[in-house]
Amino acid sequence: MNPDVGMGLVYYAVFIAAITLHEAAHAWAALRGGDPTAYHGGQVTLDPLPHIRREPFGMVVLPLMSVFLMGWPFGFASAPYSVEWARKYPKRAAWMALAGPAANAVLVALSFVAIRLGSMTGVFGAPDAVTFDSVVAAMTPGLWSAVATLLSISLSLNILLAVFNLLPFPPLDGSGAVPLLLSPETTRRYQDLLWRHPGLGWIGILIAWQSLGYVFDPVWIGIVNLLHPGVTYG
Repeated sequence: MNPDVGMGLVYYAVFIAAITLHEAAHAWAALRGGDPTAYHGGQVTLDPLPHIRREPFGMVVLPLMSVFLMGWPFGFASAPYSVEWARKYPKRAAWMALAGPAANAVLVALSFVAIRLGSMTGVFGAPDAVTFDSVVAAMTPGLWSAVATLLSISLSLNILLAVFNLLPFPPLDGSGAVPLLLSPETTRRYQDLLWRHPGLGWIGILIAWQSLGYVFDPVWIGIVNLLHPGVTYG
């Protein structure tokens, strides 16, 4: 197997776990807010299969194609919700939107803590240079090296998912959270604009993709530097 493909499949496994938790968080937050649509669709679960059944192309076909073509997964997923509920309770819908990136932030925090514990016990150390899949180095080869790579990918990929989805461009979660900052009347006009012009989502994705590096890079390197006190990267 091509080493890039092998690493890409590791990325894909982490991607599936991260996306599953992300969409389950959306579904759970919607249920807590009074919309059982995703719950009835089976999305309030950490089992990836219901999420894959909803978006087989975005969670299986496209990411695996990108693994074999580029060495890393690119994909998408979604959780259903009631438009009527979102119009009636825009603030609740906004919190539902934020729940997905918040789930990725939790995975970032767990990966960060695991890496710091490994560093404190001498299992991990600071690498000479950091990359997306190498933010920490194992002090001995073998199993701990694999764990270091897995934690590095988990940390980096979940930072990427959280940052990307928080960008305030439709159809990303950051756009869905905008009503938290708006008056009721402005919220209604904002929702009408997005729902009447779904093509804005393609423009939003393009803008988000072009601006991602300007936001992700400083966040990622800042968190990586926090992992290794006394060492500065970037």
